[in-house]
Amino acid sequence: QVQLVESGGGLVQAGGSLRLSCAASGRTFSIYTMGWFRQAPGKEREFVATTSRSGDTSYLADSVKGRFTISGDNAKSTVYLQMNSLKPEDTAVYYCAGGNLIGVVTTPRGYDYWGQGTQVTVSS
Repeated sequence: QVQLVESGGGLVQAGGSLRLSCAASGRTFSIYTMGWFRQAPGKEREFVATTSRSGDTSYLADSVKGRFTISGDNAKSTVYLQMNSLKPEDTAVYYCAGGNLIGVVTTPRGYDYWGQGTQVTVSS
């Protein structure tokens, strides 16, 4: 099994920045792809970003391109989501996910492991 724990969420004003972290533990050798999703109240879970374990493949949703960056530190088994120029519409619970598929995986079904989520609230 793999355990994922997110941290770094909070309340920030529009235009501000936050960095989310996702620490993986357990059978991490089985994970090839890590992703970030978000879910706002009353909405479906939405893809935000994904990266391969090697870091050579990354992809961001159009809604966050130019503002968010995904990166990883294999030595720490941690993935980060740097969020800049935050907007009120970025408000959501952000989830970290891990899976054993290879490539750009943008659907929740493509991931096997999920963190508990961390709240991000952007005030206007």
